[in-house]
Amino acid sequence: MAVPASLRDSLGDPSFWARYTFAHEDGPGADRLGDLRDDLDDDLDDEDPDSEDTALEVEFDVGDGCRLLLSIDLPTDSHSLEIAVAGSADRAELGWDDLAHWHPYALRWSELDLICRAVAALDPSLPHPGAALALLCRFAAVFEDDDVDAALAAVEAAYASLRPRQWDGYWPRGTDWLDRADFRGQHVVWQRDQAGNRWARQDDGSERDFYSTRGEPAPDGFPHAQLTTLLAAANATMKNSTT
Repeated sequence: MAVPASLRDSLGDPSFWARYTFAHEDGPGADRLGDLRDDLDDDLDDEDPDSEDTALEVEFDVGDGCRLLLSIDLPTDSHSLEIAVAGSADRAELGWDDLAHWHPYALRWSELDLICRAVAALDPSLPHPGAALALLCRFAAVFEDDDVDAALAAVEAAYASLRPRQWDGYWPRGTDWLDRADFRGQHVVWQRDQAGNRWARQDDGSERDFYSTRGEPAPDGFPHAQLTTLLAAANATMKNSTT
C-alpha cells in the first residue's frame, strides 16, 4: 500500500492539512483557520520534543521499480522527497520543504501530472486528481509555458476529493498551492543540456527566489538520470494502461 493506514485516516483531517501546508505558520490559507488555530496550538503543546523518528514515509510507485518516497514530519515541519529506481539500492533526494532553508521545487507541472496519473493507473485506491497530487504538489512549480488554469483546477480537485462531506471549515485550496508555486514573471529560465536534462536558472530582477536543487546541471547535484528513468517508467505505465 502506497499510503500507510495512519496517513489515510489523516487525509480527511483539516488539522493535518493546516500543518502539512504550513497554514498553521501563517502560510497560505492561515486567514481561514478560524477556531481550528486553537486546536493546532493545543496539539503542538502536547507533542513530546524528545520523541524520535517522527517522520512518516509514503511510497508512490509509477512502474518498473521506480518510486517517489515522500517523508512527512509534522512535529518538525519538515518534509522531503526522494527518488528510487530499479537496479539501485540508493535513494536520491529531489527536494525538501521546511520553514528554514526550503528547496522544494524539484518537478515541473507536466512531470508531476504524469507521475500522479501513473500512480493512479497502478493503484485504483489513489485516483487522479486525489491524494497523490494533494501531497506531492508542494514539490512542483508552474511557469509561463504551463497551463496554469488546468494545474490549479487539478490541485483544487485533489484537495476537494479528500474533504469530508458537510465540512465547511478550513480546508486547503488550489489557490493556496498556487500562491507558493507560481513562478511566472520571476525570470526562471529553463535550460536543456546535451544529455537532455532540464534545469533552471533564475535571472536577476525577480521578486521571489526559486529555491530548487534543480538549479544546476552538475552530475553530483540533482539526480537527472534517476528522474529521466522514472518519467520513462511513468510514460510506459500510461501507455500500457491504455492498450
